[in-house]
Amino acid sequence: MATALPTLERGDGAAEIGFAYADGRTRLSDLYQRAPCRVLTPREEPGDLSQAVLLTTSGGLADGDRIAVALRVGEGASALVTSQAAEKVYGARLAAPATIRVGLTVDAGAWCEWLPQETILFEGARLDRRTVAEVAPGGRLLACEFVVFGRLAHGERFGTGLLHDGWDLRRAGKLVWRDALRLDGDIAGLIDSPYSFAGAEATAMVLYVADDAPKHLEAARALLDASETRCGATVVGGLLILRWFGDASGVRRSLAGFLAAFRAEAAGLPARLPRVWSC
Repeated sequence: MATALPTLERGDGAAEIGFAYADGRTRLSDLYQRAPCRVLTPREEPGDLSQAVLLTTSGGLADGDRIAVALRVGEGASALVTSQAAEKVYGARLAAPATIRVGLTVDAGAWCEWLPQETILFEGARLDRRTVAEVAPGGRLLACEFVVFGRLAHGERFGTGLLHDGWDLRRAGKLVWRDALRLDGDIAGLIDSPYSFAGAEATAMVLYVADDAPKHLEAARALLDASETRCGATVVGGLLILRWFGDASGVRRSLAGFLAAFRAEAAGLPARLPRVWSC
């Protein structure tokens, strides 16, 4: 007689964060959190932005876990949201993937930085992530995404499982860009193929959405000149898009260096990232 598998408890976390401009400064206006999501609000550095730091108290995501994050930066406000550490996605035992849903809303005249640290996919991990961003005319969004294919220090590669990573970007309610990466089946073969990742350990993307985005293309390319890994920048539909492929540590250093320098170039902000990026 077959023994029924026990029903496993799944995480169902959420975080909703709002920033508003009032009395001459940006302030946290809304905050909701449900375990395993938690939001920290460290004191802002002199001359820098209001911050929120996301963390998962469970220490990572397993198959069937669900996370939903909603961020709104109101009219005229400026804020940065990052994560406390790398997000880990463990090997799956169930058919259902871990799911992450991110909603970013940037109102007119607002500056938003969405800069989470890397997502590490363990062997056998299954992740379905979708990010939907709505950027109003006059609003500016600097966003990044960074994925590591395996626990490299343990000699483990992400060779089986699932990664479905999608982005939708809307401006004034109109869909202007859609992007998706799907790795399934023979993932090791796809990563090793010279026509896809050519054996890269990690990949990253930066998206800059603003009315002036095309004007920063040459400056962005100049910032990439010193990169130690493969990377490139282009403008598509008025959006500035950059991508990196290579060894994980090299991608991280190049990505962090670019983000620090670009926020200074585009917005006159200090050329640095939040302290959690260097902890």
